[in-house]
Amino acid sequence: MKNTALTKVHEALGAKMVPFAGYNMPVSYEGVNAEHDTVRNGVGVFDVSHMGEFLVSGEKALDLLQWVCSNDVSKIKVGGAQYNCFPNATGGIVDDLIVYRIKEDQYMLVVNASNIDKDWAWVEKQNAEKGYNADLRNISEGHSLLAIQGPKAIEAMQSLTEIDLAGIKFYTFEVAPFAGLENVIISATGYTGSGGFEIYCKNEEAEQLWTKVLEAGADWGIKPIGLAARDTLRLEMGYCLYGNDIDDTTSPLEAGLGWVTKFTKDFVNSDALKAQKEAGLKQRLVGFELTERGIPRQGYDIVTEEGTKIGHVTSGTMGPSVDKGIGMGYVDTAFAKADSAIFIQIRKKRVPATVVKTPFYKG
Repeated sequence: MKNTALTKVHEALGAKMVPFAGYNMPVSYEGVNAEHDTVRNGVGVFDVSHMGEFLVSGEKALDLLQWVCSNDVSKIKVGGAQYNCFPNATGGIVDDLIVYRIKEDQYMLVVNASNIDKDWAWVEKQNAEKGYNADLRNISEGHSLLAIQGPKAIEAMQSLTEIDLAGIKFYTFEVAPFAGLENVIISATGYTGSGGFEIYCKNEEAEQLWTKVLEAGADWGIKPIGLAARDTLRLEMGYCLYGNDIDDTTSPLEAGLGWVTKFTKDFVNSDALKAQKEAGLKQRLVGFELTERGIPRQGYDIVTEEGTKIGHVTSGTMGPSVDKGIGMGYVDTAFAKADSAIFIQIRKKRVPATVVKTPFYKG
């Protein structure tokens, strides 16, 4: 098991530690519901240093990224970020990621922890095979990442920097001094739906950053938050989790990622995905709410009232902010429209549910 630069800090705080994507990570400190509420209503800080970071540089950097990414990377300005996915050659998804444009000819890719090695091999392979010869650097091992999330994040963190945090718009970033550290990336991104920032620094700076963030946020009730609450927060927003809702076998179009799949350019497997779009999708990833008490879980069957299987649950939980069973799953296209009645097979009971537009949490 790998550790982050903050593992000993989490253990000292009494965090419940679990293996996650090859790392020893804090899953919770005081309980998922309390931590979830802290982020929704105040401010919390996550250690997400297990995420991977790649630098892509050089005059062919953009060409490489246009080929491996489904979204139009040319639209990103310096200081901007973009949600994206790597399509694979067989109709599925290698990973979903965020692309940051650091300089005119330099980008940073932030990828999922469980996919670092796979993604690195994929990008290297495409770079070589297509002859782009962009400069690639995997900087994952040397960098840490804190996600400071919640509606009070701006005011709680403003004392740590001279940059106007309120002026950093969603999916943009600044490289600036923060918490006494130089050249920190302050990014208005996150996966909770409650606003805030993600702060990138070097591993040797992580403990100072963590300490200063907790000190600065003390008057706003900041607390450390574990991965369990991160999962309930992202699910209430209807955000995909790689390995659950998307993977090597799921089409980005069926997963609802058509908005980051731009056919204005060629990219890996674009012709096949375009043909799939034109032919019509067989299934779609939908959000659903249970209309009776129950908790849907990954792997449960989605069925009709008569019990005919029409899909499967990919993510599910009792949503702490919405106080009902919610989930996402793939269903046959005929059942994918909002307000469609479906049933979740929970052990021997078929629990009624309704297909709804995400996000579940509208706060």
